[in-house]
Amino acid sequence: MNEIHPDQRVAVLADSQNLYHSAQSVYSRNIDYSGLLESAVADRSLVRAIAYVIRADSPEEESFFEALRDIGFETKIKEIKTFADGSKKADWDLGMSLDAVSLASHVDTVVLCTGDGDFARLCSHLRHEGVRVEAMGFGNSAADELIEAADEFVDLADEKETFLL
Repeated sequence: MNEIHPDQRVAVLADSQNLYHSAQSVYSRNIDYSGLLESAVADRSLVRAIAYVIRADSPEEESFFEALRDIGFETKIKEIKTFADGSKKADWDLGMSLDAVSLASHVDTVVLCTGDGDFARLCSHLRHEGVRVEAMGFGNSAADELIEAADEFVDLADEKETFLL
């Protein structure tokens, strides 16, 4: 597939819930989004950086959303849904996929910051469209189908000091 070069146009799509839960469950640490974005862009031309976040009404979330914007991410916020049985749901899989497909004609590379295997089919579609797909996630919790579907997978666990706070 496409090689990396400085003139590439890149979109970075960060699945904040997936990254948060992976970092917390294994390392009890948070993601360093500044390091994540810098590594994802890798001296190429950034077209868009979008962080997909969930509003859960926690006191520190607004400062987190603001910090993401200060780093250079556009934030897309979804409210958590609580169902009659008390269960809760919120995910951005469809929204991220639609944005990636919409951006495909404007970029050379899409970097998916997630370990979610639901994005494997998206990777295949983007690659079929001639877009290089890179995935960044924690290898110990990333789905094999995502790792195999991307042109390149960056295991965030290999550089914990770059990607964790």
